[in-house]
Amino acid sequence: MSGIAVLLLGALLCFYGIRSVHLAVLAGGFGLGWLVANIFTATLTTLFLFALIGAVTAWIVTTLIFKFSTYLIGGLTGAMMGARTADLLQHGDKSWALSAIVVLSFAVASAFIADKYRARALLWLTSIGGASMILSGLSTTTDALEFLRTPDTSGQQVLSAVAWIALSVAGWIVQRHLFADKLGIETVASRRETGPVKN
Repeated sequence: MSGIAVLLLGALLCFYGIRSVHLAVLAGGFGLGWLVANIFTATLTTLFLFALIGAVTAWIVTTLIFKFSTYLIGGLTGAMMGARTADLLQHGDKSWALSAIVVLSFAVASAFIADKYRARALLWLTSIGGASMILSGLSTTTDALEFLRTPDTSGQQVLSAVAWIALSVAGWIVQRHLFADKLGIETVASRRETGPVKN
């Protein structure tokens, strides 16, 4: 059940994240808490505790400094990408130090990218962050998919990475199509409706 909840939140962030800043902040904070605790195979209670602390903290910080919400959402989704990457790169026992460096590096880089490129960067970041949550949720639903969280072989690492990339691209395509107006993108459908531009 917990995996399904994370999967659903990840799907919201991946396919609908750019539509609502509030949703992106809450889902991003929840996902970050969950994925960081998940690196170290924490208990279900600990996972939810970290996730809730992440969501509440993200909400409070964003409420206090709403002006920097794009920066914060970029940092949160980047940290989720870092947590997922740290999980994929490490076999066996995980190193807190290496995980912290990877998560922090991704968070800082993504925050600056989001602040500079705004909606288009957030489109990618919410898709990638949401995809990592979906895979984390899927990994807890059945033993057959546990490799999505902790791949043991090189083949599982590659398969997990390919699934992450495919889901991220799917989220990007869906959000780009649904929220083209918010992104300032002219879609093929809108060009057909308006017809060719006449001089």
